[in-house]
Amino acid sequence: MTSLAMNPAAERADTAFSDFLDTFRAKLEHAFHVRADVDAFSVKRGLPPFVLREILSANPLSVFIPKEHGGRGGKASESLAVLSAASYESLALSLTFGINWALFIQPVAKYGQEVLRGSVFKRFINEQNMGGLMLTEPDYGSDLLSMQSSFTDEGDHYAVSGTKHWAGLTGWADYWLIAAREDTGERGLKRDIDFFVADMNDARQHIVVEEFYENLGLYMIPYGRNKLDLEIPRENKLEPHSTGVRMMLDLLHRSRMQFPGMGMGFLQRMLDEAISHCKTRLVGSSNLFSLDQVQRRLAKLQSNFTVCSAMCAYSAENIDMSLDYSLRNVEANSIKAVVTDMMQASAQSLLQLVGGQGYRLNHIAGRAVVDSRPFQIFEGSNDLLYTQISEAILKLMRKEKRTNLGDFLKQYSMTQKVAERFGDVFSFEADLKLPQRKLVDLGRILGRLISMQFVLELGLKGFRSDLIENSLNSLRQDIFSLLSVYQTGFQAAVVEDYQENAGWLTLV
Repeated sequence: MTSLAMNPAAERADTAFSDFLDTFRAKLEHAFHVRADVDAFSVKRGLPPFVLREILSANPLSVFIPKEHGGRGGKASESLAVLSAASYESLALSLTFGINWALFIQPVAKYGQEVLRGSVFKRFINEQNMGGLMLTEPDYGSDLLSMQSSFTDEGDHYAVSGTKHWAGLTGWADYWLIAAREDTGERGLKRDIDFFVADMNDARQHIVVEEFYENLGLYMIPYGRNKLDLEIPRENKLEPHSTGVRMMLDLLHRSRMQFPGMGMGFLQRMLDEAISHCKTRLVGSSNLFSLDQVQRRLAKLQSNFTVCSAMCAYSAENIDMSLDYSLRNVEANSIKAVVTDMMQASAQSLLQLVGGQGYRLNHIAGRAVVDSRPFQIFEGSNDLLYTQISEAILKLMRKEKRTNLGDFLKQYSMTQKVAERFGDVFSFEADLKLPQRKLVDLGRILGRLISMQFVLELGLKGFRSDLIENSLNSLRQDIFSLLSVYQTGFQAAVVEDYQENAGWLTLV
């Protein structure tokens, strides 16, 4: 027998995925509800070591790792299912797995040198190691091309220096994928970006945590500010297929398309909790479930569940490691922005339905609100992503010499199947030089149109028809509401010196 075949982790990699997923779910149930109380420890920083140890004993990260390195192969459908199973119990745990998959394992598998891939994935499989990404800096958040972390080529190694913050798993991860720009001396930092893998078991590569942040929500995950002064071996540098910026965009767009995995279990949990509460909570002689406004909220929660299901199906069939996603910003940004908006909206609805008892961090409703809110900010603020969606569509319209939005949407691959459902609603001349606020409004509309097409395609696969129809109607209502905002000519502006003559008390 080969050493791989004798490895218990390798044997688990050959298990049928349905059995693997059942085992993983059982581990989650036991860790969160038998050995510990998730509602109790979720209000504290970090995660009890025995809880993480029990969860990792199912080797969930093996799902993300290529078969040649002892994993299950990194199939998108299996990986999304693992994220979903985790997020039903804990959004923070699912994010932990999402960070490992999208922001470390995938880029290392695609761009890492062979010797690096072999050593890293061996420790992931056999020692339950974890990895994260250090990208943003205290003075440069979304402005990634201006980052000041730098490196120089020292012959046998690269010297990397700088400061990074808001890296999920700060102080926890065994490996870090670090972005930096080459220092050319008098000519300053190059515009392109390179990525390096730092091993926390090597003193020369160790990252110093200068401060742990008191983050709002996602208490299980440590965040902080990190000081870089590292000597990185040459084999730990990723090798881009073209430029480092294209590699970074490929990484980020691929990651955004995997957000529905984290959203899926979470949205199902919000729906299940809401239905359960509304059926058991009595108001007078009947329960909450019988009230019309409550039905409206529940229907929206159910629609969000269906939309996310459609996104998972789309991503499962369209995430391919061999493809370059650097230019696929419209679909990636639409998926990330819309699903995270739905996550926050669903959490807010559950809190509204539950009432006062939900306004506690140790209740699933209160915790869901603060845990889901950062998803609208990290990996690209949703306002920025909606702006980029609109800019990309308007650029395509200019390229095709089109000015009528409806005509464009009826032939655009991401919207053509649903655009006809709106008749002439979009048949107007699109201003190709919109102000930013209008770009955001238009991006919200386009993101939901694209999501609507995902839902329609899910229905054609055989998904439950009444859920599909309800979700299409809900999205249609959202789009009409957003259109009314987009088409209005009213624009408010900030009055800088607003304090003068603005005191109500002097007027009564």
